[in-house]
Amino acid sequence: MALPMFDLSGRRALVTGSSQGIGFALARALSEAGARVILNGRDEAKLQAASAQIQGARAVAFDVTDHAATRAAVDRIEDEIGAIDILVNNAGMQHRGPLADFPADAFERLLKTNISSVFNAGQAVARHMISRGAGKIINIASVQTALARPGIAPYTATKGAVGNLTKGMATDWARFGLQCNAIAPGYFDTPLNAALVNDPAFSEWLEKRTPAGRWGRVEELGGACVFLASGASSFINGHVLYVDGGITASL
Repeated sequence: MALPMFDLSGRRALVTGSSQGIGFALARALSEAGARVILNGRDEAKLQAASAQIQGARAVAFDVTDHAATRAAVDRIEDEIGAIDILVNNAGMQHRGPLADFPADAFERLLKTNISSVFNAGQAVARHMISRGAGKIINIASVQTALARPGIAPYTATKGAVGNLTKGMATDWARFGLQCNAIAPGYFDTPLNAALVNDPAFSEWLEKRTPAGRWGRVEELGGACVFLASGASSFINGHVLYVDGGITASL
């Protein structure tokens, strides 16, 4: 390790929604920095396939939208696998549609998946971290934490809430030794964005709108995650770190 302050050796990280896409990339980055990684999702087969690609990774399937199930699973991990030093709240979903006709049930699913999951896992893990006087919580927000775009107003609302919940976590838990921050990705080539990636008109718009002139690659989020998970960020709390190719910096 070139810089010891970024070394995660001996630490254990739980990454929710990590069988593919951003979550998997973050889990791999944490592992490469020395952490022992626990992958989470609802699909046991996908989790096992993903964990086989990361040396020493464990797979624990549970539904982070279920408060009781999440608390029970976290307690079980703590008892049977070991202390969770790092939590990455990555589970999330998207549903696109005009706001005037947006289905109420889809809105409720977005709330549960994108916000309740952060509360559920964050609270369950923090209870253990607080008793130890240390811990890192990293919530995955979005460029939509700060910006809106037509057709995704409910998603934008959920990611704004993730940003503010992150600040609330830091405000309540920093005094117990926890650092709670968020990463806000811009537009990345992921399964969640497949419809947009495959739309030539949207990709052309994005390349012109983003100063970097391209889609992000999920591997480019790893450094930010390792930084926020490590001792290098020991006095950073309640911060939302935009990794977006400059899109929030320009008109």
